[in-house]
Amino acid sequence: MISLQPPWTTVFHGERVNLTCNGFHFYAPEKIKWYRLYSGRQRPSETQGNTLEVRDSGQYICQAPGSLPSNPVRLLFSTASFILQAPHSVFEGDQLILRCRKRGREKLTTVRYFWNRKVISDSNKSLDLLISQASLNNSGCYQCTGSLENNRVLRTSLANIRIQELFPRPKLKVTDSQPTEGNSVNLSCKTQLPLERSDTRLRFVFFRDHGVILSNWSASPELQVTAIWREDSGSYWCGAMTSGIHKRSLPLQIDVQRIPVSGVFLETQPQGDPVVEGEILVLVCSVAEGTGNTTFSWHREDTRESLGQKSQRSQRAELEIAVIRESHAGGYYCTADNGYGLIQSEAVNVSVRSTPGKRRGLVAAGTTGGTFSVLLAVALLFYCWYQRKLGDGSLGDTTRRPLTLGPGVSFHPMCPAPVELQQLYGNVHPKERDLVYSQIQIIQPGEQGEGNTFRTSLEDQHASILYSEVKTQLQDDSAGKVGSKDEDIMENYKDVLLM
Repeated sequence: MISLQPPWTTVFHGERVNLTCNGFHFYAPEKIKWYRLYSGRQRPSETQGNTLEVRDSGQYICQAPGSLPSNPVRLLFSTASFILQAPHSVFEGDQLILRCRKRGREKLTTVRYFWNRKVISDSNKSLDLLISQASLNNSGCYQCTGSLENNRVLRTSLANIRIQELFPRPKLKVTDSQPTEGNSVNLSCKTQLPLERSDTRLRFVFFRDHGVILSNWSASPELQVTAIWREDSGSYWCGAMTSGIHKRSLPLQIDVQRIPVSGVFLETQPQGDPVVEGEILVLVCSVAEGTGNTTFSWHREDTRESLGQKSQRSQRAELEIAVIRESHAGGYYCTADNGYGLIQSEAVNVSVRSTPGKRRGLVAAGTTGGTFSVLLAVALLFYCWYQRKLGDGSLGDTTRRPLTLGPGVSFHPMCPAPVELQQLYGNVHPKERDLVYSQIQIIQPGEQGEGNTFRTSLEDQHASILYSEVKTQLQDDSAGKVGSKDEDIMENYKDVLLM
């Protein structure tokens, strides 16, 4: 490439212009060949460095060893008294300066510039026309006129100035315009800078429909979409920018292909043997094929009741039943749908095994040692009851009151304490054969208060509780009346558990 100093392609006859041959693969000390083309003749010359001083009109070309010839530069050494000077090469985004010059001592009072025969500038202060950032639209024919002090008007010849494109409109390329959902896609924004501006830095950006920005401005002309989905289908384009020059590619349509779900399969965890009641059961629904957002749903086979639903970008989903019951036994199936229709799995039968020896309701003695303890407790209760009967003489009211002791009264050493039955629910009206749950409280002797009544507060650290299943009296029994013989009273105490 040839550069000029001064930068004008038109100068007055007798002036000099220095040409410099610039390249990327040679250095100044090398010999450079020059060629001058004028009137159909070619005149070669050679310089030790890369600079040549010229005084003659013509086209000049330079060539370095091992390099292609440069583009020609046309110079005009004019004999006219009034000329329009313009630079050799102007790219869009560059600053464009045009200058009107007059030979001689007479000064210009006014300078007027024309573009395609239209006045674009009229000034009495400056001889130059400045376009700070040239665009392709600034190409055309330029001319200037100058007024002298005696009102004489000078006119230059026409100069055709072409603003060169800094880089062409970028072109967006994609590795696959119909990718399968979930795959990666590479986008490339292609454009080319001229050799004269090869050191210009370009920045790139990528867009999608409705101005969605896929990347920020960066020096990389490449963009990788690691996983593309069907909702990403649409028009894509890219942009390139430098020095205020911004160009956008034509849109490129990308249609993402979705694979319908198939091979829906339901399995359970744990697998195999019946599930033990109380454990966790996990229903796993999976598909052999299918891409994109898939909706999974779990159902019971007998009622087709929906147990749950999940929607996710996955070929597998799980539903957990936290505590399995015997009522959960039966057939189960699942469905999957990613927009192409619902696909159902085959049913899987779930059997539930109850825990051996498990009993509902009140706690009962279940082992030999427990039975022995119960029998011992019953015998002790009977003995204490009998002792109390001898001292009291009557069972009295079944609704017990705190027991008061007279002076000198004591309990037998084998009786731990007076036993007091307290009904837990005062508003219960039991019927025949109904059960009433009562609280049996053992009261340890403590400090004696007023009325010689022992403390029965639950706050007493010596108090302990026994629970018993107590049969109710018949509904027609009156208060304070014994409903059966003494030996039948102990039948009211069953499954007593000492706490």
